[in-house]
Amino acid sequence: MRIFLTGAAGLIGGEVAARLLTAGHSVTALVHNNRNIRANDNSEVHPTEVVSGDVSQPLFGWKKSEWDRLTASHDLLIHCAATVRFDLDDETYRTVNTGGAANAVEFARSGDMPILHVSTAYVCGTRNGPILESDPVPSQGFANGYEASKASAEKLVRASGVPFAIARPSIVVGESDSGMIRQFDTTYAAFKLIAEGRVRHMPARSDATLDFVPLDHVAAGIVALAQNMRRAQGGAYHLVSGRPIPVGFFTDAIASFPQFHRPSLVEPDGFDPSELPALERRLYKRVAGLYASYFQRNPEFDDRTAQEMTGLVCSPTGAEFLHRLISYCIKVGFLSGEQVPQE
Repeated sequence: MRIFLTGAAGLIGGEVAARLLTAGHSVTALVHNNRNIRANDNSEVHPTEVVSGDVSQPLFGWKKSEWDRLTASHDLLIHCAATVRFDLDDETYRTVNTGGAANAVEFARSGDMPILHVSTAYVCGTRNGPILESDPVPSQGFANGYEASKASAEKLVRASGVPFAIARPSIVVGESDSGMIRQFDTTYAAFKLIAEGRVRHMPARSDATLDFVPLDHVAAGIVALAQNMRRAQGGAYHLVSGRPIPVGFFTDAIASFPQFHRPSLVEPDGFDPSELPALERRLYKRVAGLYASYFQRNPEFDDRTAQEMTGLVCSPTGAEFLHRLISYCIKVGFLSGEQVPQE
C-alpha cells in the first residue's frame, strides 16, 4: 500500500513508519518541525518521502497543488499526529487534536481513502469498570483537556462519512522484552519525580489501576489494523495490556530498587496539595499532579475485538516487566542510581 502517515517523527509514529517499511509498504511521512524520524531503537527511518506540514492548518498548510498531488497518490491515511501534553489550554487542544483530525479527514476524503485514526483508550473519561470497544464515547466526564479533545476527534472522524478505523492505546511505555523507549515524556516525567523522591505523596484510590502497554504491542497493532482496513472499517480497537497493574503494585516495583523512594499513597478525599512542602508542591502542580487522575481510576479495557482483528495478544506486564522498564531508565541515565537489585 501507499500510506500517508502524520506524526511520523513522534514516538509511536516513528516505530509505525519503520514497521510499515519493513512490511514492504510505501510511506510518505508528514513531519512538523522535527524531520528526524527514528524507530524506537533510535535507528534512522527512511520513508519513501518526507513532507513538512501542520495538521492544525487547512490543507496542512500547503498550496492546493501539493495537497492535490499527495491526496491523489495514497491508499490509506494513518493519523498519529497529536499533542499528548496534559498542561495546555483548551484552544490548543481544539486546534491541534480535534482540528488536526478534521483536516486529516479532509485529506482522506480528497483522496477517496480510509483513515486509521490513533486515539486513546482514555476517551472513556473517568468511568471505571468494564470499558468495551463498542461503548459510545461520552461528551463529558474527562480528566483533562487531552482526553476531551481526543474524544471530540473520534466523534468527528465517526461522523465524517469517510471510511475509518480507530486505534486506542492506553498508557504507552517501553518495549516488552527490553523496556526500551527512545524518549521520556508524559508519564515518565511524573514517574521520575516519584521514584527519586521529589514528589513523595500522590492521591490514589486503593482500587486504582494503571494500564501500561508496551510500545511494540501498540505499533504492531496499528500496522495490523492498517493491513486489514477493509475488515477493521467502522470499529474502535483497544491496544492495551488487558492486565492493568494495581497502583500499589507499581509503587512496590519502585521500592524494590534501594535507591528509590516508595511514595505515600493518600486517599483523594484526604489529600491537599497546599499542605505539601514548598518544592514538592511546585513539582506536584507542574508535573505529577497532571497525571494524578490515573492513580484514582480503575477502567477495565476490553480488547477482545482488537485481538480478533489483529491476532495480537499483549505480552505480560507484571513485576518482571516493570523491573525491565525501571532498569532501562537507569541504564540510559534517565533515573539516578547505579545499583540495580539482582533478578
